[in-house]
Amino acid sequence: MKILLLGKNGQVGWELARTLLPLGEVVAMDRQQVDFTNVEALREMIQSIHPDMIVNAVAYTAVDKAESERETAFLCNAIAVDAIAQEAKKIGTLFIHYSTDYIFDGTKNTPYLEDDLVNPLNVYGESKLAGEQAIIASGADYLILRTTWVFASRGQNFLKSILRLAAEREALNIVADQIGAPTWARVIAQTTAHIVQEVKQERAAKKFVSGVFHLTSSGDTSWHGFAQKIVEFASPHCKLKTQVISPIPTSQYPTPAKRPLNSRLCTEKLTQRFGIVMPTWEVSLKLCMEELF
Repeated sequence: MKILLLGKNGQVGWELARTLLPLGEVVAMDRQQVDFTNVEALREMIQSIHPDMIVNAVAYTAVDKAESERETAFLCNAIAVDAIAQEAKKIGTLFIHYSTDYIFDGTKNTPYLEDDLVNPLNVYGESKLAGEQAIIASGADYLILRTTWVFASRGQNFLKSILRLAAEREALNIVADQIGAPTWARVIAQTTAHIVQEVKQERAAKKFVSGVFHLTSSGDTSWHGFAQKIVEFASPHCKLKTQVISPIPTSQYPTPAKRPLNSRLCTEKLTQRFGIVMPTWEVSLKLCMEELF
């Protein structure tokens, strides 16, 4: 099986490049090798490689910047994704794509189900939703995996930011009224690898059914709770200045892009289809930080 991995150097892509290796020939591309703003080049590359499966870990993820760069966000998250889906349909390739909780408005009081009403609050969410809709409309075999609050020991993310700030400041003010499930990039990659094995058998038996699935850690917390746990786990390993982490409402931390207050996603459908039980965010965070230190 030939797997085309797009975005090999991102947080999730870097992990995927390793977890997918035992499953077949992995052709891994980064932004230098394939330009997502050049749709025709993207199409030609897919045709020339002719993979059995495409795993797309490329996305425009600068949520606040997207408010002033709408065209760029849509080009990467929707137009390029549409092109990939169309090529996947042409050559009979399975397309695995990652999406986000930001397609929801966060007004629901319980975790979101896959078929709940979508209503993105910002340009990033709108662009990711447009990408999902393009994939579904293409007629290709697909799996869309929605995830939340991704962290890793590599790249830029909330974990790395809190570690930096905690080393510099005695007090931190962190938003406490946005709730979600911090999800380790490695867990996303490992779960994807398990799914790939399952769907390979399903497709061989002609039993495969496309679908959207929520893929996040189990449990939930606020950004404030996440920050507290990061500092707690880091304290035995390094000297930190932070003594107080104060909870604040979203209203006291204005950003260009509006965020959903509820980012919780229900993963029961993932468990039912693939037999996967997601680890808690605390366990994943501790393992990630042990590796980091």
